[in-house]
Amino acid sequence: MANNPLLQKKPLLEFNKILPKHFKPALVTILKTNRIAIKKLLLQKNFTWDNFVEPLEAINNHLTFIWSAICHLNAVMGNEKNRDSYTKCLPLITKYIADISQNSKIYEAFRSITKNKEYKLLDSVQKRILSNELRDFILAGVALPTREKRQFTKLKQRLAKISNKFSYNVIDSSQNYLIELTKEQTQGLPEYALALGQANARKKNKTGWIFSLDYPSYNALITFADSRSLRKKIYIAYVTRASDFNSFNKKWDNTKIIEEILKIRSKLAKLLSFKNYAEYSLATKMAKTPKQVLDFLHDLTKRALPAGKKDLAELKQFAKKHGIKKIEPWDLVYYEEKLSKEKFKLSQEDLRPYFPEPQVLKGVFNIAKLLYGITFKEKKNIPVWHQDVRFFEVYDQERNLRGQLYLDLYYRENKRGGAWMDECQTRQCLKNGCIQLPIAHLVCNFSPPMGNKPALLTHQEVLTLLHEFGHSLQHVLTKVDYISASGIKGVPWDAIELPSQFMENWGWQKEGIKLLSKHYKTKVPLPKNLLQKLLASHTFHAATSILRQIEFSLIDFELHLKSKALTIEQCKKIVRKTQKQTRVTPVFKHARSLHTFSHIFAGGYAAGYYSYKWAEVLSADAFSKFEECGIFDLCTGRKFLHSILETGGSEDPMVLFKKFRGRMPKTDALLRHYGINKK
Repeated sequence: MANNPLLQKKPLLEFNKILPKHFKPALVTILKTNRIAIKKLLLQKNFTWDNFVEPLEAINNHLTFIWSAICHLNAVMGNEKNRDSYTKCLPLITKYIADISQNSKIYEAFRSITKNKEYKLLDSVQKRILSNELRDFILAGVALPTREKRQFTKLKQRLAKISNKFSYNVIDSSQNYLIELTKEQTQGLPEYALALGQANARKKNKTGWIFSLDYPSYNALITFADSRSLRKKIYIAYVTRASDFNSFNKKWDNTKIIEEILKIRSKLAKLLSFKNYAEYSLATKMAKTPKQVLDFLHDLTKRALPAGKKDLAELKQFAKKHGIKKIEPWDLVYYEEKLSKEKFKLSQEDLRPYFPEPQVLKGVFNIAKLLYGITFKEKKNIPVWHQDVRFFEVYDQERNLRGQLYLDLYYRENKRGGAWMDECQTRQCLKNGCIQLPIAHLVCNFSPPMGNKPALLTHQEVLTLLHEFGHSLQHVLTKVDYISASGIKGVPWDAIELPSQFMENWGWQKEGIKLLSKHYKTKVPLPKNLLQKLLASHTFHAATSILRQIEFSLIDFELHLKSKALTIEQCKKIVRKTQKQTRVTPVFKHARSLHTFSHIFAGGYAAGYYSYKWAEVLSADAFSKFEECGIFDLCTGRKFLHSILETGGSEDPMVLFKKFRGRMPKTDALLRHYGINKK
């Protein structure tokens, strides 16, 4: 154990030394140590914050540090050995969490603290933490009879296992599908896409162009390939991944997993006397009732539909001029790109040379400095899990070290798709008065540098980086000293997207774009004519985009709103019903979007995908304050820092929002940003 890098007490983990063989022994060791320590804590007769909550947080902190590293390596370096080791750890950690969260002695210890004289002396954050802890114990089944507790634990273990399998199936069905293009099929593909295809071919010891179903490959083909038959082929393969429809994907079919996940969630909710899993999910969110969520989504649908129908009519007319009598799902992105280019004289490929990743990152850091007075300094020779990973320290205006950030931006094999931010370590004031620094992982899947060129990003990828950077800021800039409410901890799920979506706004402002852009050859920022075209395209088919997000949100919520678990056929009916309500674009009847809906079947968004739109109302309204006062107004920036970014889960998000904005949120700004008239 002394040689296990996961257990060595150092400020930073030596990621380059952590091997799959280290996962389970480290976890077994820390779980055993924690159980002994907790048992000792419970021998006390009178419980206080200092003698119980604080040491318990320290115990949990050590486990979180180790388990976060294991989860992270499984996501970013998910080779077969890492997967196998991670999978063996899942039942252990799930059982431990269940044992602790269902321990009535720990629950009673927390309750006793809320009833003793000391409670009045605690600050508001400590009281909020205690309240949340008691709520979470109930939601974890602490009040259940012994038999039901065991059942609850077994269900949780099984859920963790099959959710993990769901995620692996999505990755494998995406990365193992390969299509080799002929010279004719490459027509229309931009330079970066051709380079990506050639790089993929070289990895397979072939010449020519090879693409997979990973997003960088898929997006290049569906957006730019002139061959309609190729677009159809890649589209059908993409939307039927990990399903029963495509014979290639049957090895990774998620059908039965979806049904079992829904069945388990229904049982968990029923065990805790909730009508359905949606109500169980809302117990920890800002929205309090299913009706509140559904009313919110249906209202947005009503507002966006007229504009969405106009978007489609315009696209159909444009495609018709190009000989397409009936527009199909595999035509949408292709002709949207063509229409955008004709309408605004602008293509994403025109923009890409102006957004080299080094300049974009420099611009992102500069935006944060102008808004919040913080500085990012890169530190070399830090042990990382891959050569592309970079490490930064975050300093405030007084030159205090506030946090640290790992940056892993490029796509590679065995890396989970998408983009995300996750905690590596959370801020805490330690017993000796020292501060444990918060550390964040920021992960994306951009196309890597090719040859002598830096990675060139699309404008959408710039927005993605800003989004995940916003999450990172909330984590590393927190000033909350208690780990249970520090950074992203304790923040309701439907408020967690506020800082991330908020940061995206600077990718649509000329002052922000000036900082983010610089041609990788000429070093000049985005020219005025291209800038004006980009800004003019801001609301281009935005209604279609918002309707797509609403569709996912409603499907997710409806799946979890039923009192009985649904079969896959019943799920399909909900999908079709929701698409009729929200979708203006054509639908491929064999699409299996649920089979790759990792947010809800392998992530934390079950009955909570609506959070993106819910929080976007908050973020758009918060940004409107900057529109009123100035995009880089120091006073407004510092107020957002102190009211939102530094406060973590220390207060109710609505209270914090009102502190910043001076009132309740309004939808006006969101609708305006999407170019939708308020009615």
